[in-house]
Amino acid sequence: MPHKITDACIGCALCKKNCPVFAIGGELKTMHHVNPLRCVDCGVCGRVCPKGAVLDSGGAVTARIPKDEWGKPVVDRKLCSACNICVDACCHRCLEITRPVFKGDIEAHAKLNGGSACVGCGLCAAACPLGAIQMRKAKTAL
Repeated sequence: MPHKITDACIGCALCKKNCPVFAIGGELKTMHHVNPLRCVDCGVCGRVCPKGAVLDSGGAVTARIPKDEWGKPVVDRKLCSACNICVDACCHRCLEITRPVFKGDIEAHAKLNGGSACVGCGLCAAACPLGAIQMRKAKTAL
């Protein structure tokens, strides 16, 4: 079930700007709305909403969470096959596959690319067929 924006919305567009799947529509200073067909229930919209105008899939108001407490992807290098699926799943281009260090290097893996653009949606972890990505709080992820 998708998240929902209530009439407490002030139209600041933070939810729209941060939504990793572009499921939120609306104009600045007008009430925004969630497209239920696009919403992946990641909760990013609720974490950024300054007015508590977002309800989660259970109908509860989602809490605003400071960005430094959002989960970030942590890659288990031993499990990662560098398949690129997580990189493709990330709309914010926060992940990349490492380059070989030397000719014949086969230790490539996904890694967080800086991390400042990461919204902690978890789409990369959900997409990983090997379970090589775990979402952890930012203070322990980097």
